[in-house]
Amino acid sequence: APKTGSNTRNGYSSKTLFTDDGEFELNIPRDREGSFEPQLIKKNQTRITQMDSQILSLYAKGMTTREIVATFKEMYDADVSPTLISKVTDAVKEQVSEWQNRPLDSLYPIVYLDCIVVKVRQNGSVINKAVFLALGINTEGKKELLGMWLAENEGAKFWLNVLTELKNRGLQDILIACVDGLKGFPDAINSVYPQTHIQLCIIHMVRSSLKYVSWKDYKAVTSGLKTVYQAPTEEAALMALDKFAGVWDEKYPQISKSWRTHWENLNTFFGYPADIRKAIYTTNAIESLNSVIRQAIKKRKVFPTDDSVRKVIYLAIQSASKKWSMPLQNWRLA
Repeated sequence: APKTGSNTRNGYSSKTLFTDDGEFELNIPRDREGSFEPQLIKKNQTRITQMDSQILSLYAKGMTTREIVATFKEMYDADVSPTLISKVTDAVKEQVSEWQNRPLDSLYPIVYLDCIVVKVRQNGSVINKAVFLALGINTEGKKELLGMWLAENEGAKFWLNVLTELKNRGLQDILIACVDGLKGFPDAINSVYPQTHIQLCIIHMVRSSLKYVSWKDYKAVTSGLKTVYQAPTEEAALMALDKFAGVWDEKYPQISKSWRTHWENLNTFFGYPADIRKAIYTTNAIESLNSVIRQAIKKRKVFPTDDSVRKVIYLAIQSASKKWSMPLQNWRLA
């Protein structure tokens, strides 16, 4: 019968591994009986590209460099240096640049313009930067992130540059631009795309309204607002808003006031057939995009550079967009 329990570790052997990004030294564990078989890099294997894709996959899932090192150690008993991980992820920079400058379709019926705030180290201090996102819904009803832009602060001039860039990349027409109420947005959009209708994003509007609401009233307030934006006509919507105000103004007067103040840019979609309206207000397109990005950035309290922000978001989006093959619900009807 074969002996059991007598085998022990016997240090490491070193090996030079050739990857797409150059040569790297690896320390491979060995045992006294020579029976240990590495799972990631097999014995006698000196060339690998699979390792790069695994590193990028873990990075896209939001893992930090330290966590990736620990994962390789735990799963494969392989020592992967932070330097190797940085080299592999740095190779993505060129892809990010190509992606950010790629040609676009001439028409996107709906474009969502949104932003997420991240902390970035700059000149020795940590500052907040906004990552601005343009998410397009193409003519087939499929989602496509058109680009991302980093800025310390936004304004009409900034958005003018973004929209001009989109036009220079081939995007000639947007039917509806869904925005979250940032100042200067409508003017900037209409100066580049004069025919585009501005629609304040219903999701943002509802979320903004719920800031005032105690959790026990969430469901009732949400249902009340739904009767406004799901009304069959603008006239019916205004009647629903009056009814909502009658119920909730005493407790939350800010909500109906805010909806009335913004009505000019909230009522846009009532000019479209019901199925198109439904495609706008029922879509969680921007929410699911934000969720993917937040998942990728949540473990990174501070990013060392702007490029590191772009890398993480780009990889997260590339990973998520593989599932973006289905058109939005109700799109075929619209």
